[in-house]
Amino acid sequence: MKKIFEKEGIFVEYKEKIVKTARDDVLLHKEENPTRLWWELKEAIKGKRVKIVVYEVDGSD
Repeated sequence: MKKIFEKEGIFVEYKEKIVKTARDDVLLHKEENPTRLWWELKEAIKGKRVKIVVYEVDGSD
């Protein structure tokens, strides 16, 4: 196996917020946005057979 990508960072930005509808219902709205790291990985592995292993760098949220 040959290493083709090694970077560290946030892969997808994730947000949650409470939204109140016109009928006074409460919903949990979730939003996910890919970051630059996601796009770089996508380009690096395009068309290749890969094995991806993910490690959490720190446990703080």
